Amino acid sequence: MAKSIIQTDSAPAAIGTYSQAVKAGTTVYLSGQIPLNPDTMELVSDDFEAQAKQVFENLKAVCTAARGSMDDLVKVNIYLLDLGHFAKVNEIMSQYFNKPYPARAAIGVAQLPKSAQIEIDGIMELPE
Repeated sequence: MAKSIIQTDSAPAAIGTYSQAVKAGTTVYLSGQIPLNPDTMELVSDDFEAQAKQVFENLKAVCTAARGSMDDLVKVNIYLLDLGHFAKVNEIMSQYFNKPYPARAAIGVAQLPKSAQIEIDGIMELPE
């Protein structure tokens, strides 16, 4: 099975040795997105809600570049510096997904790249 690399200028460029996403067959593996503005490559804000919205916008841009949508995500992993933001993540996530929601994990971590408060990665299954 051939794999192809997904890249878009509408999401932050990779800041390491990885691709924004890799497509293998009809499955797309999205690398973790942090709340970077794609134009400046800087954090959008110190505010958690603004950071979370930017992460979802970045994921949405990568999904679109892969010719899919957020509703094609079947699994997301959410990494949080503060699990106290769990309810806010649910609220924001409901603005980006329609039911049925993807499977999900929310994980508390000690640190994220560039001092971000949230990171999300995912797996998308494209319609055949």
